[in-house]
Amino acid sequence: MFEMKEEYKLGVQFIDEQHEKLFEIGERAYTLLKDPYTIDKYDKIVAILRELKDYTVIHFRDEENYMESIQYKKLFTQKIDHEQFIKKIDSVDLNHIDANQDQYLMDILNFIAQWLVDHIIEKDLLIGKSN
Repeated sequence: MFEMKEEYKLGVQFIDEQHEKLFEIGERAYTLLKDPYTIDKYDKIVAILRELKDYTVIHFRDEENYMESIQYKKLFTQKIDHEQFIKKIDSVDLNHIDANQDQYLMDILNFIAQWLVDHIIEKDLLIGKSN
């Protein structure tokens, strides 16, 4: 389900590699959702959320540093988008995950998929075109 496609590549190697890692995290969430042998997924969901947050913090920092280095004109709007993503992850109430783990995983997957694809296509691809 989660795949880094050629059309998502900016042409900035380290950013493309980091985007690939974000797709890999999404794919692990999808694999967990489809795993019929893991009944209690709570700990794995929490681990995926933590990894997603930790990795996006690193990715956003690196991406913003790169944008500063090329004097990217839309850096401020990128920072706002990045902050909103982190706030969304931080707003997760871990107490509500346990009640319906598969539905929660679907919500996470939809959020990651929507955000990654939309953000890369609508915002990040412009970074590659500006240098």
